Amino acid sequence: MSEQSVRPEQIPLTLLTGFLGAGKTTLLNRLLKDPALADTVVLVNEFGEIGLDHLFVEGIEDGMILLASGCLCCTIRDDLIVTLEDLLRRLDNGRVAPFRRLVIETTGLADPAPVLNVLINHPYLAMRFRLDGVVTVVDAVNGMATLDAHPEALRQVVAADRLVLSKTDIATDGAAVAALRKRLGDLNPGIEILAPEAPAEAIIGAGLYDIAERPDDLRRWLAAEALGGDDHDHDHDHGDADGHHHHHGGDGHHHHHHDVNRHDASIRAFTLTAEAPIREATFDLFWTLLRSTHGAKLLRLKGLVALAEHPEGPLLVHAVQQILHPPVLLPAWPDTDHCSRLVLIVRDLEEETVARLWSAFLGRAAPAQSEPHHHHHA
Repeated sequence: MSEQSVRPEQIPLTLLTGFLGAGKTTLLNRLLKDPALADTVVLVNEFGEIGLDHLFVEGIEDGMILLASGCLCCTIRDDLIVTLEDLLRRLDNGRVAPFRRLVIETTGLADPAPVLNVLINHPYLAMRFRLDGVVTVVDAVNGMATLDAHPEALRQVVAADRLVLSKTDIATDGAAVAALRKRLGDLNPGIEILAPEAPAEAIIGAGLYDIAERPDDLRRWLAAEALGGDDHDHDHDHGDADGHHHHHGGDGHHHHHHDVNRHDASIRAFTLTAEAPIREATFDLFWTLLRSTHGAKLLRLKGLVALAEHPEGPLLVHAVQQILHPPVLLPAWPDTDHCSRLVLIVRDLEEETVARLWSAFLGRAAPAQSEPHHHHHA
């Protein structure tokens, strides 16, 4: 995981998702006019949906148009992989000008995970693109109803690195909007909720690599404090030395609240911590086992891991569902706390189950010589 392995020519890629009618098109329209998005390629399902007339400059060829702002818009033909490979071929042949960023707009109720999976696990695309962040648009008027009706909508919210709350101007019930904001924050602790009018950089520059360079953003993104996972301002009474954990369900600490209409009652976030540095192989093994045992129940994992092999700075890890972004080794710690901190968001999975697994791995990370290895732990 050395610095050399990160190729500078990787193009950062942002996924723009959101429920049907949430206002993605309006947002995209505004982003496309923003000078910050010059030299960006935007992949959309249909040009018609964006109403490009006023932005339109020239059609380069079928399914591809150049906008006044310098943005290139392409439609996604049949298959995202084919479209991306074709775009890279055109770039390499000099048929499209070099671009600095790619934005992919996904269809209304798409679960972002399969798209992320393609981008991270496709050998060629992963080499050329760097998955930067997921932006989810939520509509202030219908957001609550959508979250109640569609489990996929919850996945979009949990997968997001930024949420854009649209239509607050026409949402007349202030209390309902406040309740929606709280619900979004419970589903995805530490998430930044922006207005559609926010500058393009604030909305789009939300990825791991951006966060890695901004310690304050990193702390907010990690949200360990929000979950009580940061012990600077707590007493040490709710944990044990081998990795104190703190939880946070949809309703504060009351997981046992069941409301049949609420899928989120089963979604909870909690923090795992470890005082002592962890060997990289140990962390890899923990993640692999967690994923193979409870894969479908993992919605998100993010955190800082103190590696025994690299005391200067932590490993920044981030997974959406079972898909781990390539971790980033930070040159320095963002603050004085050098403990490992992992924030997990899970569904239908007890915190205790994960905490036990974590503690077992931390225990095993201790010198193993003292323990005879004859007996077979299957």
